[in-house]
Amino acid sequence: MPHLYAIAIGSNRPHGAHGRPAGVVQAAIAELDCRFSLFEASPLLLNPASGGAGRDFANAVAILESPLEPPAMLAALKAVERAFGRRPCRRWGPRVLDLDILAWDGGRWSDRQLTIPHAALETRAFMLLPLSHIAPFWRLRGALTARQLAARLGKRRARP
Repeated sequence: MPHLYAIAIGSNRPHGAHGRPAGVVQAAIAELDCRFSLFEASPLLLNPASGGAGRDFANAVAILESPLEPPAMLAALKAVERAFGRRPCRRWGPRVLDLDILAWDGGRWSDRQLTIPHAALETRAFMLLPLSHIAPFWRLRGALTARQLAARLGKRRARP
């Protein structure tokens, strides 16, 4: 039985074939569509890097359909990252492509390598805003939807 996955897509390094990070994200969406069934993709979001990542990021979120269970989906996404030239680097460092599972239609999942929903989803606008744009009613925490969590994040950021 196929599952729906919300996948965060990010890049802050250029790629020889795909150009600047925005081109990398667009090429990654096309690649995900080839490997899985692309249900929807958000508009591109350009935002400043956080942590020690250096350059600014291009981000998007895609909704994919796949029969894979979460550990196999994670492995498949890591294979796509490697195909785009991602190599092991320091945590939060610059990367040509970063793919993260934000949520799936199976609810919560947790093991040593993967937590779904993504542990930082509620605090990262570059993940939550694109997700709320394409899947506003996706329930992420109990009855709270992507749209409601995005609104809460906006309120927290607006406080002095």
